[in-house]
Amino acid sequence: MRKHIKSFLAIALAATMVVPMAGCGSSSTDTARSDSSSSESTTSSDEHYLNIWCWNDEFQSRFNDYYPEVAEVADDKSTTTLNDGTIVKWTINDNQDNNYQNKLDEALLAQESADDNDKIDIFLIEADYALKYVDSDYTLDLKEDIGLTDEDLSEQYTYTQEIASVDGVLKATSWQATPGLFAYRRSIAKDVLGTDDPDEVQAALSDWDKFNEVAAAAKDKGYAMLSGYDDSYRVFSNNVSAPWVTGTTCTVDENIMNWVEQTKTYTDNGYNNKTSLWDDAWAAGQGSSGNVFGYFYSTWGINFTLLGNSLDDANGEKAVGNGTYGDWAVCEGPQSYYWGGTWLCAAAGTDDADLIKDVMLQLTCNGDIMKEMTLNQDIQDYTNNQPAMDAIAADESYGSDFLGGQNHIALFADVAPNIDMSNAGAYDQGCNETMQSAFKDYFDGNITLDEAKENFETSIKETYPEITEVVWPE
Repeated sequence: MRKHIKSFLAIALAATMVVPMAGCGSSSTDTARSDSSSSESTTSSDEHYLNIWCWNDEFQSRFNDYYPEVAEVADDKSTTTLNDGTIVKWTINDNQDNNYQNKLDEALLAQESADDNDKIDIFLIEADYALKYVDSDYTLDLKEDIGLTDEDLSEQYTYTQEIASVDGVLKATSWQATPGLFAYRRSIAKDVLGTDDPDEVQAALSDWDKFNEVAAAAKDKGYAMLSGYDDSYRVFSNNVSAPWVTGTTCTVDENIMNWVEQTKTYTDNGYNNKTSLWDDAWAAGQGSSGNVFGYFYSTWGINFTLLGNSLDDANGEKAVGNGTYGDWAVCEGPQSYYWGGTWLCAAAGTDDADLIKDVMLQLTCNGDIMKEMTLNQDIQDYTNNQPAMDAIAADESYGSDFLGGQNHIALFADVAPNIDMSNAGAYDQGCNETMQSAFKDYFDGNITLDEAKENFETSIKETYPEITEVVWPE
């Protein structure tokens, strides 16, 4: 059944008026207008604006560096001027505590009454909550309303369109594809396995039993196989047999419980460092003082997170000698998976359909631009153009300096066509985050398994009141 977002957003908006949002204070990266729900114009009527909403500066940098019509970027990067005089206004609200979605929802509810120059034109979404916006009246049909054609989109990976479509209607498009791999420290692999060769390391980690054996061997050498509780979660959660929620029933997949069992074992045996995803200790483990064998990362994670965390001198040269730069490699790991991705939506009510079409054509469909992004050693995005990625994968002269010269695109190219999004759902973000948080006390031995399950059930029903039942595997 098609669900409409308007009532969902209205409930979310009402909640934000009762409960103050954490992380809403201003910062150097928060350029959101404070009156996004007001119909009064905040921009000059003599200028033409394209309003783009996102949660960090990743897409903003891709736009400023690769969109051919960029003429000038403001010193504070809050605006970008195009060749025709259009001013792109960037509204960036961080994702912490659902801040981005809360503010976006409020602005979308006010979209109809907003001045044309204040209306959202493009907004970005992530895989975990894509369906919330894709399956709504707040996003436009990219073919019928924006004008993209099947030919324009023909070189993209199929899954990136499947997750952004409802009843065959495409509502978002992406410049990324996000297959996942296992990134490991070459020096640690040599010490534990006697080799850092990706093929040989893959042979040693090709299934979970082998992976666990290497974890024990790594512990004997003084290393942690993984950094913390959450590191392997996406590999398990992306290999489930059904969506989280059907009707009003939340079903915990057996593979999620396999993650619970593995993580409890790793925590009890000292195979991890008891960190949490994104915390300071987790990030520090990727630098020269770290003792972690490896991290599960998708495409964006390697270039956007791991590379940055590897540098001892964040402002220094990205080169061998700075932290663990060059001491990494990747292999497929015990199971294929994907993680994340960012999609562009055209907001209903925009008066810039032609410009939005050109932005989407250039930044998600243009094979030459896609290839250039990947070849840039500072970016190395795995982009959403299969022929371009296949060409780089087959290029024996290509290699990533960060990964010790390895052509990691070849591995991604093998995995990407097989990504299956059929079990993705609108509840993914809430269920995944609640599962990860509800079991940490269990991993540390502070509560029982049954108590952790009870905590999950309580939290998920509070987050989604429509869920009446939680079913666990036997």
